[in-house]
Amino acid sequence: MSSAALPASPRIIPVILSGGSGSRLWPVSRGSFPKQFWPLLTERTLLQETALRGKAAGLGQPIVVCNEAHRFIIAEQLREAGIEEARILLEPSARNSAPAIAAAAFLVAEQTPDAILWVMAADAAITDLAGLFATLDTAVEAATQGYIATFGIQPNKPETGYGYIERGAALPDVPGAFHVARFMEKPDLERATTLVQDARYSWNSGMFVARADILLREIAAFEPDIHTHVGQAVAHRQSDLDFERLDPEMFNLSPDISIDYAVAERTRHAAVVPASFGWSDIGSWDALWEISPKDEEGNVISGDVFLDATRNCYVRSDAAVTAVMGVENLVVVVTEDAVMVSHRDRAQDVKKMVTRLTQAGRAEASSHNRMYRPWGFYESLIRGDRFQVKRIHVDPGHVLSLQKHFHRAEHWVVVAGTAVVTRDEAEIIVRENESVYLPLGCTHRLANPGKIALTLIEVQSGPYLGEDDIIRLDDVYARQ
Repeated sequence: MSSAALPASPRIIPVILSGGSGSRLWPVSRGSFPKQFWPLLTERTLLQETALRGKAAGLGQPIVVCNEAHRFIIAEQLREAGIEEARILLEPSARNSAPAIAAAAFLVAEQTPDAILWVMAADAAITDLAGLFATLDTAVEAATQGYIATFGIQPNKPETGYGYIERGAALPDVPGAFHVARFMEKPDLERATTLVQDARYSWNSGMFVARADILLREIAAFEPDIHTHVGQAVAHRQSDLDFERLDPEMFNLSPDISIDYAVAERTRHAAVVPASFGWSDIGSWDALWEISPKDEEGNVISGDVFLDATRNCYVRSDAAVTAVMGVENLVVVVTEDAVMVSHRDRAQDVKKMVTRLTQAGRAEASSHNRMYRPWGFYESLIRGDRFQVKRIHVDPGHVLSLQKHFHRAEHWVVVAGTAVVTRDEAEIIVRENESVYLPLGCTHRLANPGKIALTLIEVQSGPYLGEDDIIRLDDVYARQ
C-alpha cells in the first residue's frame, strides 16, 4: 500500500473483531479455542495473518476486540507475530458487532476522532495482498469524504452462506466506489444463482472503512442506546495488565445487534468498493477445501493421513493415524477427542451438529481436551472414578496462581524441566523424575523459573474433580 495514494495521509487504525466461535469448523474450532487461533492455511494463525496485513500496509498498531476468555491467547499470538503494543479491548459479554465497533470508535475518538478505522474479522483468508491494499486505498478515499465503505467481493459461485450487496450509482469523486443500493440477506440457492450472474451484486465481506467520528454519529442517529451505553463503558474502562476492560454494567445494557442492521443498512452514507483479492471467511470445511492446495486427486490433507482411491476430500488428523479409502467429496476431521465425517455438500450443517451436542450436554461441543491458560496449557489424559490424570505444560518464567482445593489432593511428577513448588509455608524444588504430594486443602503454587518448558504429570484424587474447585488466593494474571 503506497502512502502517496492515501489522501492527506490520514491515520488508519486496523480494528480486529475476534468474538466468533467458528462452530462450522468443529471439531477443530470450538468456543474455547476458535478458528482464528488455528494455523489453517499457513504456519501462522488466522488472527496473526489478519494483524500482519495491517503491518504490511504500514498502518498503526491494531485494536483487537475480544472476550475475556481469549485475552491471553490473543496477546501471546500477537507477540509471536511481532505485533507490539496492540490495544486489546475486552468485552464483558457478547453483544454482536455494532457495540464492539462502537467501543473501538470511542477509544480512537478520544485522541483522533477523524482517524479512519479499518474494521475486519479475525478469521478471514486473503490471498492477494496487493489487490487488498488497492481496494483499501479506494475505501480510505471514500471514508475521508464521510462515507462508511465496505468491500464487496466479486462472486465466483452461487454462495448461500454470504449476504449480498447491490451496487448503486458511482461516487462522483471516488473512482472505483459506488453508493450501496441495498444489502441482501443470505439467499437460497436459486436466488444466489441469479445474483451471481448480475454484475451489480457482490458478496458482503463484513469489512468496513470509516472515520471514527462518522461511525459514532451514525450509531447515535440509529442506535442511541449503543452510543450512550458503550460510550459510558469506554469512559469507565479499567486497565488490566495488557488489556482494557470495558465497564460491564454499562456495556451489558447495549442492544445486541450487528453493524449491518444497526448502521450499514440504514445510513445514507454507505458505499461499496467492488473487489477481488482472494477473500474467504472460511465459513465451512468445504470453503477451506476450496482455497487450500490440493494433490493430483483433488484432496487436501493435513496431519498423519493416508489415502487410497480417494478424490476431492478434505482429511485432517490432529491425533491418530487416519486412513481413508474409496470415497469422494468427504470431509474427515480427527482430533484427540472427536471425529467428524461429512459430505462436502453438507459442510454448512456442522453447526447444526454442534447444537445437538450442546443440547446433549457434551463438553466436546465447546471445549477442547487441551485447555490454554496464560502460563501454558493442560490436557486430561485419563479420567476415572475419583481420579484424573493430566499433563501440565508451563512456559519458561511463568507461574500458576496460589490456590487450594476443597475436594481433591494432587500428586505432581516432573518429566521435563524444573519446578518450584510452594506448599503451605515450604518452597520445594522438584527436578526431572522427582515428585511432590499436595494434600487436600493445602495452599500451593507451581512456578517454572527455568529457560525451558516445564512438563509434569498431575494425578488428582477425590470425590469431585471439576475445574471450579479452585480457590485462588493470589494470581499474577489477575484472574478471579
